[in-house]
Amino acid sequence: MPVIRRFSRPGWFPRLTLRGLIFLTAGGALFLNALVVNRRDLLFVACVLLAVPLVALVYVAVRPSRLHVTRTFRPPIVAAGSEAVVCLLVQNLSSRPLYGARWRDATNGATKAPGTGQLPSLERYEGGRDNGADSATLEYTILPRQRGVHGIGPLVLGQHDPFGLAFSERRVGEPHDLVVTPRITSLPGAGIALTSGDGSLHEQLRRENPNSDELIAREYRPGDALRRVNWPATARHGEIMVRQEEQRSNPEALLILDTTLSGPREHSLMHGERDRRYDQDFELAVELAASVGAHLLDGGFRLNVAELGASQLAPGLDRERGALNGDMPTAFRAPGGDRQLLEGLANLMPIHRQEADVATGASWVASRGASSQLPAFAILIDINDADAAGLASVRGHCEPAVAFTVGTVRRDMLEYLINAGWQCITVTSSHEITAAWSEVQQQRGVVHDTV
Repeated sequence: MPVIRRFSRPGWFPRLTLRGLIFLTAGGALFLNALVVNRRDLLFVACVLLAVPLVALVYVAVRPSRLHVTRTFRPPIVAAGSEAVVCLLVQNLSSRPLYGARWRDATNGATKAPGTGQLPSLERYEGGRDNGADSATLEYTILPRQRGVHGIGPLVLGQHDPFGLAFSERRVGEPHDLVVTPRITSLPGAGIALTSGDGSLHEQLRRENPNSDELIAREYRPGDALRRVNWPATARHGEIMVRQEEQRSNPEALLILDTTLSGPREHSLMHGERDRRYDQDFELAVELAASVGAHLLDGGFRLNVAELGASQLAPGLDRERGALNGDMPTAFRAPGGDRQLLEGLANLMPIHRQEADVATGASWVASRGASSQLPAFAILIDINDADAAGLASVRGHCEPAVAFTVGTVRRDMLEYLINAGWQCITVTSSHEITAAWSEVQQQRGVVHDTV
């Protein structure tokens, strides 16, 4: 589970180096010896040895170094397990040149940055920031392995005194958030044969005029799917004809995501306990949701994401009960919908079940009426009786209805969903996502785009 931490250290904290500690220890020993033997020359040397590191501490503590830091990421949004380049533009805004400083970038703990490095020498500030500030460009690569929003920065600048007796670190600039999205597994096939996924407009035309397919059929063009072939028109014209109205359809799909805690896991989180197995299951569910959602968006579907609990993808006062209890799902469309979906999933967390979530009410799916059926894909971790009842109530409005069960879904819940007509497929690791989607294709049929 991604955790965001903020730094609370002071802006600077000087300390003695090993050499400074040796000076201080030697000075203290000589000072005590001088008092015992009553030697003024030793007392003078002891005072010098004690004063030098103290002066060095004051030097590194009060010596100003005003810098301006600009931090950018390439790419600005990165998938978990992929590399990102952090680029720093450091500009000297102080009236003194900056030599011999060392730098490192602080992180929030979930992402590790490289160790310290030598900062190039920067000349003094002369005039405006754009033309009078000497600057240096720093780059390093990070490999975030967990999704989430990770704080990178601020820049930590370390400086020594000329004799290397004291050292201080200052935090320069502000931290910046790096958005790490869940991994996406490329799913096989150009699409899946969805019996009622042609769109509301197509269903309306079909009801009003059963022969409309022949009236607006056109010749086949490379890239048209075979599911668009109009066989009566093909036989009539002697060449392959496809349905023209498909171009005006608005296909939709429903993705149901289990984000609430049930039973012992909810009790554990309320008492501050961590369930490592649940964390792994939740991350797998988010990765599966990202893969299926991106695949459907790439196939031209409008994706409606329904969370079993309060909406985190599009929070609001009217989205606290869950889409199976009447709330509107969050809709994503191409182009750009895949990025919005991934950014939303980057912040997704398991949440407590609200009181309103317990009773299953009228769902958004049922409110659409029985005119058309949605292809629905549910990703479940640990549902309770109310969740299972809600899923069963919407089964009649969904075709196909596929439930990917991740983790410890109870056996009685699985049997209940299967009896309600859901096709249940178990996924235990990210390596099984492709095989699970292939199993769905085998059940429904693969769409081929070539003759």
